[in-house]
Amino acid sequence: MGAQIREYRQRIRSVSATKKITRAMELMAASRVVVKAQQAVRESTPYARALTRAASAVATYSDEDHPLTTEPDNVRRAAVLVIAADRGLAGGYNSNVLKEGERVSAALRDQGKEVQTYLVGRRAVSYYSFRKREYVAEWTGSSEKPSFDNAREIGERLVADFTTDFGDGGVDEVHVVFTRFVSMVTQEAEVIRLLPLEVVEGVEEPGEDELYPLYEFEPSGEELLDTLLPRYVNARIFNCLLQAAASELAARQRAMKSATDNAEELIKKYTRLANQARQAEITQEISEIVGGAGALAESK
Repeated sequence: MGAQIREYRQRIRSVSATKKITRAMELMAASRVVVKAQQAVRESTPYARALTRAASAVATYSDEDHPLTTEPDNVRRAAVLVIAADRGLAGGYNSNVLKEGERVSAALRDQGKEVQTYLVGRRAVSYYSFRKREYVAEWTGSSEKPSFDNAREIGERLVADFTTDFGDGGVDEVHVVFTRFVSMVTQEAEVIRLLPLEVVEGVEEPGEDELYPLYEFEPSGEELLDTLLPRYVNARIFNCLLQAAASELAARQRAMKSATDNAEELIKKYTRLANQARQAEITQEISEIVGGAGALAESK
């Protein structure tokens, strides 16, 4: 009986130590996502949208055939950038975005397209390496706090591959799979087509009583596109990285809160079992004492 009590107490100490860790991780994730990650997302989103509108306007009204805005006649090879986390302990965050990446890749292959995969985050690299699946490039070590330099490095590689001929290993379109931060309780795996540029916002059809705007470009539309489009790509990728970072921290905060709650329940359970075992031990000791006293009385 004493051994059983010691076992319960050891489990209580072990679970209590785990609870301290999960509680600390919960508080760290919550403070980062509330104070920094959400602010970074809010600050980067308007800039990315403004660049998209500007690039869309120039592409629409300049009549320039720029490589980054021209739809290929035949898409033979597509690039898929999958943005995951460097660490686990974030609930279903990594599995959800990796599954979405698998779904997108399968859909592209069904369309007869070859798929080249680019990975962000150690979890994505581990996932593909364990399954012995090929990927073109990887970027790790900055999933929780990405910088614009990280986005620029990724963007330059994707633009370089997009502007390379198919025969030399180039791609015809670029898709990004990431997790959009909606709120602390909602994060959604999402896919966007990054290249070629799609006019999806900022350039609307005029109404019946309106006229198409007249644009004069200085310098030329081609020079403007050469300047705007790389910045557009980098800004969109940076926004995706920030959205993913906020989503990762929010998912980790929820996962650690759940783990902390479970630890509290286990501590209560083992405390109750230890008390029951202690009560049984005391009852047995009292019974032995009473029995011994009875035996002594009978012997007299």
